[in-house]
Amino acid sequence: MAIVDVVKIDVPSDDYIVQKFDSGKQWELALGSQLVVNEGQEAIFVKGGIALDTFTPGTHTLVSGNVPLLNSILKIPFGGVTPFTTEVWFINKTVKRNMPWGTPQRIPVMEPQLGYPINVGACGQWGFRIVDSRSFVTQLVGAQLGADSQKVYSYFIGEIREKFGQTINSLLSAGNPFFTINSRLTEVANMVIEAIHEEFERFGIELVNFNITSVNIPPKEMAQIQTVMAKKMEMQQLGDVKVGQGYVAAKSLEIMQTAAQNQGGAGAVMGAATGMGLGIGAGLPLANSLAQAVTPAIQATQQSTNPESPANKLLSLKSLLDNGLITQDEYNTKRAEIIASI
Repeated sequence: MAIVDVVKIDVPSDDYIVQKFDSGKQWELALGSQLVVNEGQEAIFVKGGIALDTFTPGTHTLVSGNVPLLNSILKIPFGGVTPFTTEVWFINKTVKRNMPWGTPQRIPVMEPQLGYPINVGACGQWGFRIVDSRSFVTQLVGAQLGADSQKVYSYFIGEIREKFGQTINSLLSAGNPFFTINSRLTEVANMVIEAIHEEFERFGIELVNFNITSVNIPPKEMAQIQTVMAKKMEMQQLGDVKVGQGYVAAKSLEIMQTAAQNQGGAGAVMGAATGMGLGIGAGLPLANSLAQAVTPAIQATQQSTNPESPANKLLSLKSLLDNGLITQDEYNTKRAEIIASI
């Protein structure tokens, strides 16, 4: 078994995070050997799966005094040159800032302003660095020969997506409209950082940056919501100028029909309800809010066109009296009956 005089590692790519020294060969060290740690690296001695002494950048001549933890296990006499076996791991401690993240599947949430289901997607970048080599090597690397940034990415990307989804849900559940989210991306990102940083720290990793590039919904879904909102605003403006109730009712039904054109989620249910003549009574939040606004107008329109309504009966009765077809006493008697039935 060869004795190595110099322990050093030069990697061709900065993508590596942890690399085991000369893992394909059998070798030993002896006191007096040199350990060379490059800038941005840290070296750690591992024996029997236990992370021991750690070395920062520089050239280190191994003596019993600077490997106290390893020496306590090996019981090497001071000044001795007896070869000993150990593993030396090199950890890249530079910052990785260009790690992408995104939502491969959109997150279904409820838009609080409209009571309308939407599917949210998002993307951005995050970065990290190793701050506790012992914790990282023992918990994430283990018996493997090394680890690169892809390993860290694959472990933490699920955590990032989960915490982002929980953050968006909590914001919308608190009544924040979805359309204000993109103006608050820094605030949302800080909320996600607060939710995930402890998980990173548990493995000896520092989350150095996290940002959200955009939060969005599908274009078709966006267009449908914008159309519904525009028609709802139009109806409110018409109510302000007090146009005819029949016209308001017609515009209300037009809004219901527009919402029903959504082929997924709420639109499918609303479309079915509208097709059965149940548009105003559909059980969805959007349908309920619209129904509350327009039902009085529709009822007034129905009453004005119903010949059996009390108002129309009284008008007909008065017309009979004016045309001399009934007497005043007959008119008074019948009028009292109609009023009593209301």
